[in-house]
Amino acid sequence: MKRHAGWSGLVRKARRWPWLAGMVAAAGACQVGAQPWNLAMAQLPQPDGGQTTVFYPTLATESAHRQGPFDLAWAANAVPAAGQRRLVVISHGSGGSPWVHADLARSLVAAGHVVAVPQHQGDNIDDPSSPGPDSWARRPREVSQAIDRVAGDPRLAPVLQLDAVGVFGGSAGGHTALSMAGGAWSASRFRDHCLQHMADDFSSCVGFITRLDGSWLDAPKLWLARRVIAWRFNDEQLQRHTDHRVRAVVAMVPFAADFDPASLAAPAVPLGLVTAALDVNQVPRFHAQAVLQACAPRCQVLMHLANGSHGAMLSPLPPLAPGSLGAQLLGDPPGFDRQATLPRLHRCLSSFFTHHLSLPATTTTADGPRPATAPPGSTACAIPP
Repeated sequence: MKRHAGWSGLVRKARRWPWLAGMVAAAGACQVGAQPWNLAMAQLPQPDGGQTTVFYPTLATESAHRQGPFDLAWAANAVPAAGQRRLVVISHGSGGSPWVHADLARSLVAAGHVVAVPQHQGDNIDDPSSPGPDSWARRPREVSQAIDRVAGDPRLAPVLQLDAVGVFGGSAGGHTALSMAGGAWSASRFRDHCLQHMADDFSSCVGFITRLDGSWLDAPKLWLARRVIAWRFNDEQLQRHTDHRVRAVVAMVPFAADFDPASLAAPAVPLGLVTAALDVNQVPRFHAQAVLQACAPRCQVLMHLANGSHGAMLSPLPPLAPGSLGAQLLGDPPGFDRQATLPRLHRCLSSFFTHHLSLPATTTTADGPRPATAPPGSTACAIPP
């Protein structure tokens, strides 16, 4: 593949300036990503009966596949395209599936990455039996297990370098991502948040069961929710789980009110956030904005969706019946241009991971080792759509 005439000179300079080396590697990966790779998909069985869905580059021909309400395309169980690739793990939201992240997975694969989506036990589309803190405690370990599972697959292992892995998650998956960045949370902090802010953050506390609608039923809804949450969630033990292989994390519209802010003040790895001003499912001031207040300036908002809501993390978006609870919590607000915005967001996320997964794990500063970060403006979010 022919490259720009100045490329070799830039490579020579990068050998002398380490910060530039990371940018050169990221740019090279983007050039490689321009190759006509197709999307392959395979599923790896989990011991709990679920599946880890893996998307990866291939030269095989894609074919159409119907998954639930979605018309998608990939080459099933195809031979991976040759190369050495980085892994990005996507943690799906509560009651989620891999298919609502297919567009992001395609963008990451086009950038040369392999994408793994573990099925979170008890909190997925097939088994929604234990969402919330019970699932949040399992999810980070399930991310590590997914890395191990992909590493043990004889088809995928030869094309992977697993010393630097990325993690993306939205909503409950964003909670997982923050945990992998070093965040610590507890069930009792979830309880305390809900008892104090139940009326203002109702959906975060009760999920997709019901909403407050201004009727006389609001009072009994609030009373019952407070009683159940106060009874169930008393564990004050801070939950922590990190993985030395994880080197970059993005949390999009995360549930985050139960994190100890001090645990996010100095993220263990480069941390990017995607926020949505009109999110009514996880009200930003209690969640995404609270994370930013805790971690700034050692984290960055990759993109702020001024007209976006919670469902912007899903692409494709499942069909939502007009007026339904799902439409109220996940539907796009008027004025949100999904077709223009989300491809740009996906390119932004792909570039963030390409850049950070090509950097050394740490840089040395006067205060000691710190997670390696990009120079300001070096991620794809500064690139026009």
